Amino acid sequence: MTVRFGLLGAGRIGKVHAKAVSADANAKLVAVADAFPQAADAIASAYGCEVRTIEAIEAAKDIDAVVICTPTDTHADLIERFARAGKAIFCEKPVDLSVERVKACIKVVEETKGKLMVGFNRRFDPHFMAVRKAIDDGRIGDVEMVTITSRDPGAPPVDYIRRSGGIFRDMTIHDFDMARFLLGEEPVAVTATAAVLVDKAIGEAGDYDSVSVILQTKSGKQAIISNSRRATYGYDQRIEVHGSSGMVSAENQRAVSIEVANGEGYTRPALHDFFMTRYTEAYANEIASFIAAIEKGATITPSGADGLAALVLADAAVQSVKEGKLIKIG
Repeated sequence: MTVRFGLLGAGRIGKVHAKAVSADANAKLVAVADAFPQAADAIASAYGCEVRTIEAIEAAKDIDAVVICTPTDTHADLIERFARAGKAIFCEKPVDLSVERVKACIKVVEETKGKLMVGFNRRFDPHFMAVRKAIDDGRIGDVEMVTITSRDPGAPPVDYIRRSGGIFRDMTIHDFDMARFLLGEEPVAVTATAAVLVDKAIGEAGDYDSVSVILQTKSGKQAIISNSRRATYGYDQRIEVHGSSGMVSAENQRAVSIEVANGEGYTRPALHDFFMTRYTEAYANEIASFIAAIEKGATITPSGADGLAALVLADAAVQSVKEGKLIKIG
């Protein structure tokens, strides 16, 4: 079976998914839609698909699934439209910036018996998957503490910051999902601190650029998250899981994994410069997982419920910073 795709949104992340879909032997990119014709034309030219309107993709009989890469404030509406149209849906995170709106959207998906996957691509990174497998195989005993470091090489434009929903909903949300993925229990309490250390314009826009979070589960397990919008040395992505009988970690990745030793000391190549290169395999793996779930009629994960859970944690982190205290999750 070949799953036929429509791509909604031809921007930076749309290009990443267009490549992943087109490279999969079990998929075909049939059409792309974007508000900017030049962006859609570029993908159509690169991958041999058609440029269509969203309405045409919605009604198309030659499209089985869609990948939603449009602005965040369109996600929930498009998910509902395509669920009602009977298409399987892959949507970039977040579903929406409002918990209540996400709940309403998920209800529509459930009522229409729709298929929805939310794009938490880091679950599909080979290195992070290997960490999870080590946990599942019992190699470190019971998970006790998770430490996640995620630092961008540079801050996005302030115009993006203003519409992003803030660092906790835009950036840390990936780490909230990864913490849930590795802890094996749901967090029940959140403590967060935040500061503006990178760019004062970010603070003037009402956001932060440097944050730390502690998540706690009912049994006492903890996840510690460190985020910054600035890492002068590259895209910093590390995970460590400490257990009752050992520890497993995933180090930073480089485009080339070599080490040179000479009279000047030991040197290694630079880290990946951002997510497009660091998580290439993760994007391919998540699309492959989505396709396999469609073909087999299997449960799709990460689901809308996973997207909701991560957003709830993000909202709690925002509240914790504002009130300066631990926030319990209902």
